[in-house]
Amino acid sequence: MSGAAYALNEDACVRRGTDRAKGRTRSLAPGSAAVRHLHYGRIILDGGDAPLSFATGGLESGLICLRGRAEIDAGGHRFSAAPYDAVYAPRDCRVTVTPGAEGCDLAEIAAPVEGTYPVQYVSFAQVRENPALHFHAGGPASARDLHIVIGKNVEAGRILAGVTFSEPGNWTSWPPHEHGATLEEAYLYINMPAPAWGIQLVYTNPREPELAVVVREGDCVVMPEGYHPNVAAPGSSIGFLWMMAAHRERVDREFGAVNVQPEYAAGGSGLEASRRK
Repeated sequence: MSGAAYALNEDACVRRGTDRAKGRTRSLAPGSAAVRHLHYGRIILDGGDAPLSFATGGLESGLICLRGRAEIDAGGHRFSAAPYDAVYAPRDCRVTVTPGAEGCDLAEIAAPVEGTYPVQYVSFAQVRENPALHFHAGGPASARDLHIVIGKNVEAGRILAGVTFSEPGNWTSWPPHEHGATLEEAYLYINMPAPAWGIQLVYTNPREPELAVVVREGDCVVMPEGYHPNVAAPGSSIGFLWMMAAHRERVDREFGAVNVQPEYAAGGSGLEASRRK
């Protein structure tokens, strides 16, 4: 374990209803949550709203479309984004988001970097066709569909992100694993219309879990360290956008390098497909 300086409790690690406010909002940032590098916010615009512009400053940023459509201009490069498409914007970049006719809802994931990396676009359709970026993981009670949207397919310094969708009633992030020495992570729960809900655990002591909370669509839970499995309520799925920030720029930016809880380690992590070339 990494010995993170944050308590694994609801005040430090849980943010509720992060999808409720219009405009550009920020729900996670160092100093206000249990993160050292990771920033997370939303850009929610209605159809017909004026374009929204901002500068990335010293942060690299990944914009992932969750609903609707948007035109995203990053550093003079313009892209059309539909659900789960992504745009990577480097530090010191000007970004403009123009909503489509039905509006748009984007997750904004960011982290401070020293390096400057190129503007990049990720098509979710192409992610789904790549077996190193889209694969099924888990056994009968933990089956889920996993997509790496911002991973080794994107040149970046710290951030990684993707989406996972469980089978109804199943566990995900199973077997329990942790990567606190290299990566901090947060889960944003998506595609879980009411009455869907789940339970998220984050713990360093399997016998006395520090955090066990009910989660619903729009909630966000930080995992600065510790094992972090979750489970969907019977009859519904748990879906989440996972986002990570590497502690050491470039050096620690690797998906799938995890430590499995020792009691379950014999069967592997379930993430081996992500290590394919």
